[in-house]
Amino acid sequence: MLDLLGLAGTPALVVGGASGIGRAAARMLGQAGANVAVADLDGAAAEKVAAEIRGEGGKAVSLGGDVLDPAGAERVVGAAHAALDGLEAVVNIVGFAAWSPLLDYDFATWNHDLQRNLNHHLFVGQAAARRFIEGRVAGRIAMVASVSGLYGAPNHAAYGAAKAGVMALARSMADEWGQYGIRANAVAPDCIRTPRVVAGFASRGVDDPDAVVRGDGLPLGRWGEPEEIAGPLVFLVSKMSSFMSGQTLVADGGMRAHFPHGGTNPMRSR
Repeated sequence: MLDLLGLAGTPALVVGGASGIGRAAARMLGQAGANVAVADLDGAAAEKVAAEIRGEGGKAVSLGGDVLDPAGAERVVGAAHAALDGLEAVVNIVGFAAWSPLLDYDFATWNHDLQRNLNHHLFVGQAAARRFIEGRVAGRIAMVASVSGLYGAPNHAAYGAAKAGVMALARSMADEWGQYGIRANAVAPDCIRTPRVVAGFASRGVDDPDAVVRGDGLPLGRWGEPEEIAGPLVFLVSKMSSFMSGQTLVADGGMRAHFPHGGTNPMRSR
């Protein structure tokens, strides 16, 4: 089964790998045989994930660093390249949804949200692509977008705009860097049960998030798990997706398939 993925021995960097989707992706890459660099702003938490991978028989190192500016992204990617003796795949998870009505946005807040959700994808991608090209490696980049970039994003417009930008950036990377064999793709999740998101709902008194999405008409009637986004991300840096580039996989529990104007669905009573 590992041969299907073609990741055995692949040096792979996970940016934002200390928790949630990042932790799940790092562990899944390790289980697929990749040599993983787990990078995160919280270096101690990154080391815990790397230790989990090593405990499962995989190979992993940890890195602390901030990728929100070009120099920081260059340091993290360079450190991963050095620690792994090369680099062939990058999975970038970093993102943070802030909430504010559009009329309340100021320039600094807007820019900060773009920095946290879009700009670093460019900086990490550039740093990785330079090494791919220099080493003549057909590198792979997978980024986390969001369904907020496909719909309107009420009360978090900057986040939605940034995530739409991630999808566009994947297409531009694919177009410009395809000549070097580099592939770039994205995954757009909907509601995922990460520790941070669950804690946010709990702080508002919501102890059954699944009830929220059932009320919204989500066909699968439940939140997704971090592993259910890690799977598509790992697929996108594996040889199973070797002719895919510039694409966004939507992992949304079927929400975009849901007719929004009511009607009878015999499955809705589950």
